[in-house]
Amino acid sequence: MATQVARVRSFTTSVDIPAELRAKVVRILNQHLAESFDLQSQVKQAPWNVKGSDFWQLHKLFDEIAERAAEWVDELAERVTALGGYATGTVRMAAGASTLPEFPTDITDSMDYVRAVAKRLSTFTNSAREATDETDKLGDANTADLFTEISRCADKYLYFLEAHLQD
Repeated sequence: MATQVARVRSFTTSVDIPAELRAKVVRILNQHLAESFDLQSQVKQAPWNVKGSDFWQLHKLFDEIAERAAEWVDELAERVTALGGYATGTVRMAAGASTLPEFPTDITDSMDYVRAVAKRLSTFTNSAREATDETDKLGDANTADLFTEISRCADKYLYFLEAHLQD
């Protein structure tokens, strides 16, 4: 998993996780903040451009996934600041730090859009699952729980997408 290299800012907090461990958790959170922001914008690209007889259902599904990703952005950023960290959450920061592949601009078929969104969502949810374990090992069960919630929800949407691709 790539880690954003940025000046680390921290603020006083009464959270009883040692500062050096909180700093590691904040780095993990900021990485996923970037990826959730990138995911949101990429998934939002899909409903604007998808075409075909299943346009409406896919448009609605892609919009719903993008809305959930926006919620993840907010939850991750708020957790960063709750731990005394500085949330690195601008579009430019996200673009520079995200490990998600760029969304293709040469596709037209609706199932190609489903595949593209599914690929990015699977990368994101698998990374969130890894972050669950990492933050738990760092002694932050609350952040691990946040990543569990995010990956559980992302897995559900991945299932919805992959169901379109199966016979």
